[in-house]
Amino acid sequence: MSVARQERARPLPRVPALAVLNYFLVGYRRTWRAGVFSSFLLPVLTMVGFGIGVGAYIQQGVGGVRYLDWIVPGLIASTALQVAIGDSTWPVFGNFQWTKIYLAQSSAPPRVGDILAGHLLFVLFRVLTTVAAFLLVTALFGALRSPWALVVPAVVALLGLAVAAPTFAYTASVSSDSWLAMLFRFGVIPMTLFAGVFFPVESLPGALRWLAYATPLWHAVDLCRAATLGAAPQWSVAGHLLYLAAWALVGVLLAHRAFRRRLVV
Repeated sequence: MSVARQERARPLPRVPALAVLNYFLVGYRRTWRAGVFSSFLLPVLTMVGFGIGVGAYIQQGVGGVRYLDWIVPGLIASTALQVAIGDSTWPVFGNFQWTKIYLAQSSAPPRVGDILAGHLLFVLFRVLTTVAAFLLVTALFGALRSPWALVVPAVVALLGLAVAAPTFAYTASVSSDSWLAMLFRFGVIPMTLFAGVFFPVESLPGALRWLAYATPLWHAVDLCRAATLGAAPQWSVAGHLLYLAAWALVGVLLAHRAFRRRLVV
């Protein structure tokens, strides 16, 4: 056999993290219909109910902006947050405690970092596909006022990583799924209500306002709102991006340590 033929016959190098991602994509291909309501239809109904229903009573809008146009970027960011955290809690916990998928994967060539990266990539895939559909619907409603709305998927991808990675670390560290319900009750729901999605953060009392500013959701909402409205954000773009990147970096490091503690004997 010639050298050229040997080169053609040699298998291409495989990236273990992409093999892990492919595992979750194959499973998702059979279950995606079950998540349509929670990740797509429910936010759209919320947009119609709040943006059009409640917006009809807010004649002056918010800062001179029609309430529907103002609330849509907040709903997009909050939807991305909920999808990211939802896919980073019970599925991750189940892969450790119930189905033992992570244990099986760690017995194969993928390393701890590959398993973590592959599942995080799948979470980002879920976030991006949900937000892309949401953007399409909002465009049909005429709620996107600037071509800068095209950068929204990049913003929510960073938000997704910024919240998914710490949630992976949290989920890998708890012993009962009751702790996951507490995360939604005391973390996700307050963040969604008070991080500038439905009303300006500036209307909150001082202490609560700074708590809202500390959440990653507010930074993503401000960026998405600036992009869809074609206006300057309340804080600097670089500051928002660095803050979200810091959450993502710290979250990945904590998640890798938690996964390694559970998977490496």
